Amino acid sequence: MPIYLETRGTSSISLVVHHIRRRTHSSSSSSSRLRFQRGGGAEQRRGMAAAQGSGVPAALALSSGHTMPSVGLGVWRMDSPAIRDLIHSALRIGYRHFDCAADYQNEAEVGDALAEAFQTGLVKREDLFITTKLWNSDHGHVVEACKDSLKKLRLDYLDLYLIHFPVATRHTGVGTTASALGDDGVLDIDTTISLETTWHAMEDLVSMGLVRSIGISNYDIFLTRDCLAYAKIKPAVNQIETHPYFQRDCLVKFCQKHGILVTAHTPLGGSTANTEWFGSVSCLDDPVIKVSLAEKYGKTPAQLVLRWGLQRNTVVIPKTSKEERLQENFAVFDFAISDEDMEKMRSIDRKYRTNQPAKFWGIDLFA
Repeated sequence: MPIYLETRGTSSISLVVHHIRRRTHSSSSSSSRLRFQRGGGAEQRRGMAAAQGSGVPAALALSSGHTMPSVGLGVWRMDSPAIRDLIHSALRIGYRHFDCAADYQNEAEVGDALAEAFQTGLVKREDLFITTKLWNSDHGHVVEACKDSLKKLRLDYLDLYLIHFPVATRHTGVGTTASALGDDGVLDIDTTISLETTWHAMEDLVSMGLVRSIGISNYDIFLTRDCLAYAKIKPAVNQIETHPYFQRDCLVKFCQKHGILVTAHTPLGGSTANTEWFGSVSCLDDPVIKVSLAEKYGKTPAQLVLRWGLQRNTVVIPKTSKEERLQENFAVFDFAISDEDMEKMRSIDRKYRTNQPAKFWGIDLFA
Protein backbone atom coordinates (compact mmCIF):
# COMPACT_ATOMS: atom_id res chain seq x y z
CA MET A 1 0.00 0.00 0.00
CA PRO A 2 1.45 3.40 -0.93
CA ILE A 3 2.54 5.94 1.66
CA TYR A 4 1.96 9.62 1.20
CA LEU A 5 3.28 12.69 2.91
CA GLU A 6 0.74 15.41 3.50
CA THR A 7 1.76 19.01 4.13
CA ARG A 8 -0.43 21.84 5.33
CA GLY A 9 0.42 25.50 5.35
CA THR A 10 3.47 27.33 4.15
CA SER A 11 5.02 28.91 7.23
CA SER A 12 5.62 25.86 9.38
CA ILE A 13 6.62 22.26 8.90
CA SER A 14 3.66 19.96 9.44
CA LEU A 15 3.41 16.48 8.10
CA VAL A 16 1.27 13.40 8.47
CA VAL A 17 2.20 9.97 7.16
CA HIS A 18 -0.83 7.85 6.46
CA HIS A 19 -2.28 5.13 4.28
CA ILE A 20 -4.45 6.02 1.34
CA ARG A 21 -7.26 3.46 1.20
CA ARG A 22 -9.26 4.90 -1.65
CA ARG A 23 -7.99 6.36 -4.89
CA THR A 24 -10.65 9.06 -4.68
CA HIS A 25 -9.34 10.30 -1.35
CA SER A 26 -6.17 11.76 -2.82
CA SER A 27 -8.00 13.55 -5.57
CA SER A 28 -10.68 15.03 -3.33
CA SER A 29 -8.38 16.57 -0.74
CA SER A 30 -7.31 20.17 -1.11
CA SER A 31 -4.00 19.54 0.67
CA SER A 32 -0.87 19.08 -1.38
CA ARG A 33 0.55 15.55 -1.34
CA LEU A 34 3.93 14.26 -2.22
CA ARG A 35 4.18 10.59 -2.97
CA PHE A 36 7.02 9.01 -1.05
CA GLN A 37 8.38 5.68 -2.22
CA ARG A 38 11.40 4.07 -0.66
CA GLY A 39 13.28 0.95 -1.58
CA GLY A 40 14.49 -1.72 0.77
CA GLY A 41 13.23 -5.01 2.09
CA ALA A 42 10.96 -6.29 4.79
CA GLU A 43 13.05 -4.71 7.56
CA GLN A 44 12.46 -1.25 6.16
CA ARG A 45 8.76 -1.85 5.60
CA ARG A 46 8.42 -2.89 9.23
CA GLY A 47 10.21 0.30 10.22
CA MET A 48 7.85 2.37 8.09
CA ALA A 49 4.81 0.70 9.61
CA ALA A 50 6.19 1.28 13.09
CA ALA A 51 6.80 4.93 12.25
CA GLN A 52 3.15 5.33 11.33
CA GLY A 53 1.99 3.62 14.49
CA SER A 54 4.23 5.69 16.76
CA GLY A 55 3.20 9.09 15.42
CA VAL A 56 6.63 9.95 14.01
CA PRO A 57 6.95 10.19 10.22
CA ALA A 58 9.59 8.23 8.35
CA ALA A 59 10.29 11.36 6.29
CA LEU A 60 9.69 15.08 6.52
CA ALA A 61 8.68 17.53 3.81
CA LEU A 62 11.11 20.20 2.65
CA SER A 63 10.17 23.64 1.37
CA SER A 64 11.79 22.67 -1.94
CA GLY A 65 9.03 20.12 -2.54
CA HIS A 66 11.21 17.09 -1.80
CA THR A 67 11.21 14.82 1.25
CA MET A 68 13.97 13.89 3.65
CA PRO A 69 14.16 10.66 5.68
CA SER A 70 13.94 11.50 9.36
CA VAL A 71 16.80 9.20 10.40
CA GLY A 72 20.10 9.26 8.54
CA LEU A 73 23.64 8.05 8.97
CA GLY A 74 26.42 10.58 9.44
CA VAL A 75 29.80 9.57 8.03
CA TRP A 76 32.03 12.01 9.96
CA ARG A 77 35.11 10.26 11.36
CA MET A 78 34.08 7.03 9.66
CA ASP A 79 37.27 5.14 8.82
CA SER A 80 37.75 4.70 5.07
CA PRO A 81 38.42 0.91 5.10
CA ALA A 82 35.16 0.28 6.99
CA ILE A 83 32.90 2.56 4.95
CA ARG A 84 31.81 0.01 2.32
CA ASP A 85 30.60 -2.58 4.81
CA LEU A 86 29.00 -0.01 7.10
CA ILE A 87 27.05 1.65 4.30
CA HIS A 88 25.92 -1.64 2.81
CA SER A 89 24.84 -2.86 6.25
CA ALA A 90 22.97 0.41 6.79
CA LEU A 91 21.18 0.01 3.47
CA ARG A 92 20.08 -3.52 4.39
CA ILE A 93 18.73 -2.28 7.72
CA GLY A 94 16.72 0.42 5.98
CA TYR A 95 18.78 3.62 6.04
CA ARG A 96 18.14 5.76 2.98
CA HIS A 97 19.70 9.02 4.13
CA PHE A 98 23.46 9.60 4.30
CA ASP A 99 25.07 12.80 5.55
CA CYS A 100 28.48 13.58 4.04
CA ALA A 101 30.81 16.58 3.74
CA ALA A 102 33.88 17.51 1.75
CA ASP A 103 35.61 18.14 5.07
CA TYR A 104 35.13 14.52 6.16
CA GLN A 105 37.64 13.49 3.49
CA ASN A 106 35.81 10.26 2.66
CA GLU A 107 33.42 11.24 -0.13
CA ALA A 108 35.29 9.00 -2.60
CA GLU A 109 34.92 5.95 -0.36
CA VAL A 110 31.25 6.70 0.19
CA GLY A 111 30.84 7.07 -3.57
CA ASP A 112 32.46 3.70 -4.24
CA ALA A 113 30.18 2.03 -1.69
CA LEU A 114 27.08 3.63 -3.20
CA ALA A 115 28.12 2.77 -6.76
CA GLU A 116 28.51 -0.88 -5.81
CA ALA A 117 25.13 -0.83 -4.08
CA PHE A 118 23.53 0.53 -7.26
CA GLN A 119 25.31 -1.98 -9.50
CA THR A 120 24.33 -4.98 -7.40
CA GLY A 121 20.72 -3.90 -7.05
CA LEU A 122 20.93 -3.39 -3.30
CA VAL A 123 19.26 -0.01 -3.75
CA LYS A 124 18.36 2.47 -6.47
CA ARG A 125 19.73 6.01 -6.62
CA GLU A 126 16.24 7.50 -6.56
CA ASP A 127 15.55 5.78 -3.24
CA LEU A 128 18.38 7.62 -1.47
CA PHE A 129 18.81 11.05 0.05
CA ILE A 130 22.44 12.17 -0.12
CA THR A 131 23.69 15.32 1.61
CA THR A 132 27.13 16.88 1.41
CA LYS A 133 28.55 20.26 2.32
CA LEU A 134 30.51 23.22 0.98
CA TRP A 135 33.73 23.77 2.91
CA ASN A 136 34.76 27.16 4.29
CA SER A 137 37.63 27.70 1.86
CA ASP A 138 35.41 27.13 -1.20
CA HIS A 139 32.82 29.89 -0.70
CA GLY A 140 34.25 31.66 -3.74
CA HIS A 141 34.22 28.44 -5.79
CA VAL A 142 30.79 26.96 -5.09
CA VAL A 143 30.12 25.36 -8.47
CA GLU A 144 33.59 23.82 -8.71
CA ALA A 145 33.36 22.50 -5.14
CA CYS A 146 29.94 20.96 -5.75
CA LYS A 147 31.12 19.27 -8.94
CA ASP A 148 34.16 17.95 -7.11
CA SER A 149 31.95 16.39 -4.44
CA LEU A 150 29.65 14.92 -7.09
CA LYS A 151 32.63 13.37 -8.86
CA LYS A 152 33.91 11.81 -5.65
CA LEU A 153 30.47 10.57 -4.64
CA ARG A 154 29.94 9.26 -8.20
CA LEU A 155 26.53 10.94 -8.41
CA ASP A 156 24.77 13.05 -11.03
CA TYR A 157 22.98 15.21 -8.45
CA LEU A 158 22.79 15.87 -4.72
CA ASP A 159 19.59 15.76 -2.74
CA LEU A 160 20.89 18.45 -0.39
CA TYR A 161 23.93 20.72 -0.41
CA LEU A 162 24.70 22.74 2.70
CA ILE A 163 26.99 25.63 3.58
CA HIS A 164 28.99 23.81 6.26
CA PHE A 165 29.83 26.85 8.41
CA PRO A 166 28.80 30.51 8.08
CA VAL A 167 32.30 31.71 7.30
CA ALA A 168 34.43 32.07 4.17
CA THR A 169 38.15 31.44 4.61
CA ARG A 170 41.20 31.80 2.41
CA HIS A 171 40.91 29.52 -0.63
CA THR A 172 43.29 26.56 -0.42
CA GLY A 173 42.20 24.72 -3.56
CA VAL A 174 38.98 22.88 -4.35
CA GLY A 175 38.91 19.56 -2.58
CA THR A 176 41.41 20.57 0.10
CA THR A 177 39.75 21.15 3.45
CA ALA A 178 42.51 21.70 5.99
CA SER A 179 41.77 24.69 8.21
CA ALA A 180 43.11 27.85 6.55
CA LEU A 181 45.16 29.30 9.37
CA GLY A 182 47.24 32.45 9.31
CA ASP A 183 50.77 32.77 10.67
CA ASP A 184 49.24 33.61 14.04
CA GLY A 185 47.41 30.28 14.17
CA VAL A 186 44.02 31.97 13.80
CA LEU A 187 41.52 31.12 11.07
CA ASP A 188 42.24 33.23 7.99
CA ILE A 189 38.77 34.60 7.27
CA ASP A 190 38.12 36.03 3.79
CA THR A 191 36.27 39.30 4.39
CA THR A 192 35.67 39.90 0.67
CA ILE A 193 33.06 37.12 0.33
CA SER A 194 29.70 37.66 2.00
CA LEU A 195 27.33 34.89 3.01
CA GLU A 196 24.80 36.46 0.65
CA THR A 197 27.19 36.01 -2.28
CA THR A 198 27.75 32.39 -1.29
CA TRP A 199 24.02 31.75 -1.00
CA HIS A 200 23.25 33.10 -4.46
CA ALA A 201 25.95 30.77 -5.85
CA MET A 202 24.21 27.92 -4.03
CA GLU A 203 20.96 28.92 -5.72
CA ASP A 204 22.69 28.64 -9.09
CA LEU A 205 23.36 24.95 -8.35
CA VAL A 206 19.61 24.33 -8.23
CA SER A 207 19.00 25.98 -11.61
CA MET A 208 21.91 23.97 -13.03
CA GLY A 209 20.29 20.72 -11.93
CA LEU A 210 23.25 19.72 -9.76
CA VAL A 211 21.35 19.99 -6.49
CA ARG A 212 17.71 19.45 -5.57
CA SER A 213 17.66 21.30 -2.26
CA ILE A 214 20.05 23.74 -0.61
CA GLY A 215 20.51 24.70 2.99
CA ILE A 216 22.69 26.06 5.74
CA SER A 217 24.52 24.59 8.70
CA ASN A 218 25.62 25.97 12.05
CA TYR A 219 23.65 29.20 11.48
CA ASP A 220 22.15 31.01 14.47
CA ILE A 221 18.82 32.87 14.47
CA PHE A 222 20.26 36.13 13.16
CA LEU A 223 22.24 34.58 10.31
CA THR A 224 19.22 32.45 9.40
CA ARG A 225 17.00 35.54 9.42
CA ASP A 226 19.43 37.35 7.13
CA CYS A 227 19.51 34.40 4.75
CA LEU A 228 15.71 34.44 4.54
CA ALA A 229 15.87 38.15 3.71
CA TYR A 230 18.20 37.83 0.71
CA ALA A 231 17.34 34.33 -0.50
CA LYS A 232 15.53 33.78 -3.79
CA ILE A 233 15.36 30.12 -2.80
CA LYS A 234 15.00 29.90 0.95
CA PRO A 235 17.10 27.35 2.81
CA ALA A 236 15.33 24.02 3.06
CA VAL A 237 17.41 22.89 6.04
CA ASN A 238 19.50 24.27 8.88
CA GLN A 239 21.78 21.55 10.26
CA ILE A 240 22.81 22.38 13.82
CA GLU A 241 24.16 20.71 16.93
CA THR A 242 21.20 19.93 19.15
CA HIS A 243 20.70 17.25 21.80
CA PRO A 244 19.26 17.12 25.35
CA TYR A 245 22.23 19.04 26.78
CA PHE A 246 22.03 21.66 23.98
CA GLN A 247 18.37 21.91 23.06
CA ARG A 248 18.31 25.34 21.41
CA ASP A 249 14.53 25.56 21.44
CA CYS A 250 14.47 29.17 20.24
CA LEU A 251 16.52 28.40 17.13
CA VAL A 252 14.59 25.20 16.41
CA LYS A 253 11.25 26.97 16.75
CA PHE A 254 12.39 29.92 14.63
CA CYS A 255 13.48 27.63 11.79
CA GLN A 256 10.32 25.54 11.93
CA LYS A 257 8.11 28.62 12.02
CA HIS A 258 9.71 29.79 8.79
CA GLY A 259 9.53 26.45 7.01
CA ILE A 260 13.17 25.45 7.51
CA LEU A 261 13.65 21.85 8.55
CA VAL A 262 16.15 21.34 11.36
CA THR A 263 18.64 18.50 11.11
CA ALA A 264 20.34 17.59 14.38
CA HIS A 265 24.00 16.85 13.92
CA THR A 266 25.71 15.48 17.03
CA PRO A 267 22.23 14.25 18.12
CA LEU A 268 23.74 12.04 20.83
CA GLY A 269 25.89 14.81 22.25
CA GLY A 270 29.01 13.58 20.52
CA SER A 271 29.47 10.58 22.82
CA THR A 272 32.96 9.06 22.58
CA ALA A 273 34.04 11.04 19.51
CA ASN A 274 33.58 14.48 21.04
CA THR A 275 34.95 13.33 24.38
CA GLU A 276 38.16 12.36 22.59
CA TRP A 277 38.40 15.49 20.45
CA PHE A 278 36.95 18.20 22.65
CA GLY A 279 36.84 16.77 26.17
CA SER A 280 33.06 17.24 26.28
CA VAL A 281 30.54 15.29 28.34
CA SER A 282 27.80 13.22 26.69
CA CYS A 283 24.15 13.48 27.67
CA LEU A 284 23.91 9.69 27.34
CA ASP A 285 25.35 9.40 30.84
CA ASP A 286 22.80 11.73 32.42
CA PRO A 287 20.83 9.90 35.14
CA VAL A 288 17.47 11.11 33.80
CA ILE A 289 18.25 9.54 30.44
CA LYS A 290 20.40 6.57 31.38
CA VAL A 291 18.49 5.35 34.42
CA SER A 292 15.08 6.93 34.77
CA LEU A 293 13.76 7.00 31.21
CA ALA A 294 15.81 4.48 29.22
CA GLU A 295 14.91 1.76 31.72
CA LYS A 296 11.28 2.85 31.78
CA TYR A 297 10.92 2.47 28.01
CA GLY A 298 13.18 -0.57 27.73
CA LYS A 299 15.45 1.28 25.31
CA THR A 300 19.10 2.27 25.27
CA PRO A 301 20.00 5.86 26.17
CA ALA A 302 20.91 6.48 22.52
CA GLN A 303 17.52 5.26 21.30
CA LEU A 304 15.74 7.44 23.84
CA VAL A 305 17.70 10.55 22.81
CA LEU A 306 17.15 9.93 19.09
CA ARG A 307 13.45 9.41 19.68
CA TRP A 308 13.38 12.69 21.62
CA GLY A 309 14.87 14.40 18.58
CA LEU A 310 12.29 12.89 16.25
CA GLN A 311 9.44 13.99 18.49
CA ARG A 312 10.74 17.56 18.21
CA ASN A 313 10.14 17.26 14.42
CA THR A 314 13.86 17.31 13.71
CA VAL A 315 15.86 14.96 11.51
CA VAL A 316 18.57 13.01 13.35
CA ILE A 317 21.81 11.79 11.78
CA PRO A 318 23.71 9.73 14.36
CA LYS A 319 27.20 8.62 13.42
CA THR A 320 28.61 5.21 14.26
CA SER A 321 31.49 3.04 13.11
CA LYS A 322 30.02 -0.08 14.69
CA GLU A 323 27.61 -2.25 12.75
CA GLU A 324 25.73 -3.31 15.87
CA ARG A 325 24.93 0.35 16.56
CA LEU A 326 23.42 0.83 13.10
CA GLN A 327 20.45 -1.34 13.99
CA GLU A 328 20.12 0.20 17.45
CA ASN A 329 20.05 3.76 16.11
CA PHE A 330 17.44 2.88 13.49
CA ALA A 331 15.10 1.09 15.93
CA VAL A 332 13.45 4.25 17.21
CA PHE A 333 10.05 4.10 15.54
CA ASP A 334 8.36 1.50 17.73
CA PHE A 335 7.78 3.56 20.89
CA ALA A 336 6.81 7.06 21.92
CA ILE A 337 7.97 9.28 24.76
CA SER A 338 5.09 10.70 26.77
CA ASP A 339 4.54 14.45 27.07
CA GLU A 340 5.45 14.22 30.76
CA ASP A 341 8.75 12.55 29.98
CA MET A 342 9.49 14.98 27.16
CA GLU A 343 9.25 17.68 29.83
CA LYS A 344 11.71 15.75 31.99
CA MET A 345 14.09 15.72 29.04
CA ARG A 346 13.58 19.45 28.60
CA SER A 347 14.64 20.03 32.21
CA ILE A 348 18.19 18.70 31.69
CA ASP A 349 19.20 21.30 29.10
CA ARG A 350 22.66 22.69 29.99
CA LYS A 351 23.08 24.95 26.93
CA TYR A 352 26.23 22.91 26.46
CA ARG A 353 27.90 22.78 23.06
CA THR A 354 30.04 19.65 22.62
CA ASN A 355 31.44 20.27 19.12
CA GLN A 356 34.07 23.01 19.38
CA PRO A 357 35.93 23.77 16.12
CA ALA A 358 37.68 26.62 17.94
CA LYS A 359 40.13 23.94 19.05
CA PHE A 360 41.45 23.86 15.48
CA TRP A 361 40.73 27.42 14.35
CA GLY A 362 42.19 29.56 17.14
CA ILE A 363 38.93 31.53 17.19
CA ASP A 364 35.44 30.72 18.48
CA LEU A 365 32.97 31.52 15.73
CA PHE A 366 30.10 30.90 18.14
CA ALA A 367 31.30 33.41 20.76
